[in-house]
Amino acid sequence: MIETIYFAGGCLWGVQAFIKTLKGVIHTQAGRVNGYSNTLEGEYDGYAECVKTEFDSEIVTISQLMDYFFEIIDPYSVNKQGNDEGKKYRTGVYSKMPQHLEEAKNYIAKRADRDKIVVEVLPLVNYVKSAEEHQDRLDRCPNDYCHIPKDLLHKYS
Repeated sequence: MIETIYFAGGCLWGVQAFIKTLKGVIHTQAGRVNGYSNTLEGEYDGYAECVKTEFDSEIVTISQLMDYFFEIIDPYSVNKQGNDEGKKYRTGVYSKMPQHLEEAKNYIAKRADRDKIVVEVLPLVNYVKSAEEHQDRLDRCPNDYCHIPKDLLHKYS
């Protein structure tokens, strides 16, 4: 069954480049999640940079996706991943499906370091697709900045 979940892990370029290589991921789209408006007006309007992830739940589970996601983020860092700082670079998992959020929360709750983790797990309020220049950016511009080490970006491809 094709389902959708949203991962915010700092700059969306690397997150998209990584997630789209995972087995069971059908499609990704760079965007912004849970902001204050229905458009992207200005540099900051409360949105987190994210990757809309469509996946086949018969091939990959939320728990497995969380394992992968935790490989590329610093789950203890508030509003910062790599050199990127600001609330739009916060980490989070968002969905319209309560069972996705429950699975993500359970994943975090089972970790020994759960009390240090600052990854948001929240219902999806709104989503805005990023401009085309941000879609699959690292495919077109592989030398652009990315906080995710290049060996991780291609670990599963």
